[in-house]
Amino acid sequence: GYPALEYFDPVEVEGITDAIAVATGSGHSCALHENDTISCWGNNWDGQLGNGTGGEIGDESMMPVRVNGISDAVAVAAGVGHSCALHENGTISCWGDNGEGQLGNGTDENSTVPVQVSFITDATAIALSSQSSCAARENGTVACWGSNRHAQLGTLRQSDSEGLPGVVPGVTDAVSISSGFSRSCALRETGTIKCWSTLDDPVIDEVKAIAIGGLYEFTYYCAVRQNGKVYCWGSNHYGQLGNEAIWSAAPVKVVGFGG
Repeated sequence: GYPALEYFDPVEVEGITDAIAVATGSGHSCALHENDTISCWGNNWDGQLGNGTGGEIGDESMMPVRVNGISDAVAVAAGVGHSCALHENGTISCWGDNGEGQLGNGTDENSTVPVQVSFITDATAIALSSQSSCAARENGTVACWGSNRHAQLGTLRQSDSEGLPGVVPGVTDAVSISSGFSRSCALRETGTIKCWSTLDDPVIDEVKAIAIGGLYEFTYYCAVRQNGKVYCWGSNHYGQLGNEAIWSAAPVKVVGFGG
């Protein structure tokens, strides 16, 4: 493939004029259009662009391409080698790398076009980590599938991966979810946060949004509280907590943000 190009100023993505949401993976990006279709661009080594092409080392597209068969999407998410769409009827379709079962259709075969996730018909939100996928459901539970090498499925299953969705124990009131490289958390109706593949849940309340970044020992978490202030915890190797802490297991306020 071609070497990565570095830009320090924003550049316009050609051909996208009606995006209402975007998702970025490790080497590819996707946009949800106003007409409920999805376009993706970038790395396509595993077919993660979803247009029926790619799947070989060196495959990529510098221009957005439409994902096959998606016309009713309400959300899009991107992982390292796979992508998923949440449909308006509560089902989920995924495409790309499936070596760990992250497409959720019970196989380990990659797909260059969307395939439906088994057993999920009531999803309200989706989030992808590097090789796993999670969905929040109408009843407040969360289901995950894919790689479980870092306990990112949050289940009692001990296998390295699961190709079908399984329920995350202890979560019955999720309103949204967020995933990083190998970590996931749910925002609960109480305004608190439940995480899995971590030792402890953060002690914080009145949360209205969460996000996860980094990988392995560099993983960090951030939460926006109802008062607009931002708190982060985890790794601070690169100053990602927005304060002078080296590392923090407890949420600390991002200095100078939110008053």
